[in-house]
Amino acid sequence: MNCPPVNALTVAQWFELADTVTALGRDPRVRVVVLRAEGKGFNAGVDIKEMQKTTGFDALIGANKGCFAAFAAVYDCPVPVISAVAGFCVGGGIGLVGNSDIIVASDDAFFGLPEVDRGALGAATHLARLVPQHKMRAMVYTSATATAAELHAFGSVLKVVPRAELRDAALEVAAGIADKHPTVIRAAKESLNGIDLWDVKRSYRYEQGFTFELNLTGVSDELRDDFAGTEKSKQSD
Repeated sequence: MNCPPVNALTVAQWFELADTVTALGRDPRVRVVVLRAEGKGFNAGVDIKEMQKTTGFDALIGANKGCFAAFAAVYDCPVPVISAVAGFCVGGGIGLVGNSDIIVASDDAFFGLPEVDRGALGAATHLARLVPQHKMRAMVYTSATATAAELHAFGSVLKVVPRAELRDAALEVAAGIADKHPTVIRAAKESLNGIDLWDVKRSYRYEQGFTFELNLTGVSDELRDDFAGTEKSKQSD
């Protein structure tokens, strides 16, 4: 991902990411996929400014469908997906990382869901795959973040390295997987998905329903307008 300034993806970019991961997984030459980003951080979720510039609910519906498609593409990818996370990983970034098979992070990486501050819900499904249940609930209610070191202690992050070493560290893990027989690795991915404790796509879709309800109340627009105004003020300063 390389979408300055903060890798907040537009509706089209979420679908593009989904299509890219899907195409890679279908390529028999591909043995593992590494998902990484350029810039300040890994992912800042949806492009709030795009949403607030669009009348009606088209952008909201598009963003929800785009995120769903991208998260599902990572989860359903026939080969393992490694997320290499530097800096911030918030909102939609949690959906990508939570559905990944392996996470390697820089020592400055942090993870969180500021959704309640934007009048939305979603990706608690994926955060619950990264942190324990009560930690997840506290993070959702307060918009607090967790560091890469914390997630490493929980066992959800495999390695924590300096940012300058992140790409190489992720590729080293990828090389170890790529050395295995590809037929066995693809079977392993399918089998691990098959024994998952819950259906991540169904539970995420359930969460999205509450986002739609919140938008109908009008509170979501108010909070997003406040956020967009704050960001614009920061840039002008």
